[in-house]
Amino acid sequence: MSHVLIDDGLCAASWRSRPGDFVSLMTLYESNYIRLRSLAGNVFAAPDRQVSECAGDSPLHLRVIERSPYTVTLTMTYEFVEQNATVFNPDLQLRVYRDARLAEALRCSQWRRHVVLGQWHSRLTRSRVRNIDARWQRNMMLNKWLEYCFDRGHRFAPHAAANS
Repeated sequence: MSHVLIDDGLCAASWRSRPGDFVSLMTLYESNYIRLRSLAGNVFAAPDRQVSECAGDSPLHLRVIERSPYTVTLTMTYEFVEQNATVFNPDLQLRVYRDARLAEALRCSQWRRHVVLGQWHSRLTRSRVRNIDARWQRNMMLNKWLEYCFDRGHRFAPHAAANS
């Protein structure tokens, strides 16, 4: 079976050219949905817990925490073992919108393990960043991480495509 990332370059507006405005943010959510779909398939039909393991990378966990007819809320995180302790990082919480076909990073509870994530988090906490800017940073991080995980070879088990 060939795994190909579905092209998000066909999104209607280019979020790459106008960061920070609402239309671009919604287009970034659309790109997140496409990338998540390539990695995890239909999250509306997904089991409550899944782990993707691939050579040379940490286990990637996907856990459904809430289901409704039109949304699913889940967490996605890496599992690291450090000094005999398990660390989950970056521990992102996502909401996927079925009808709109969008995926939004709601929060990121762990920013400390990676220098760049720590710098972003420091900027968010030091300044009074506009809400849209904070959303932009979380979702840009998600977008790049989904691409990275896909490129590393992570995949979750395929699920039924109906109504997704």
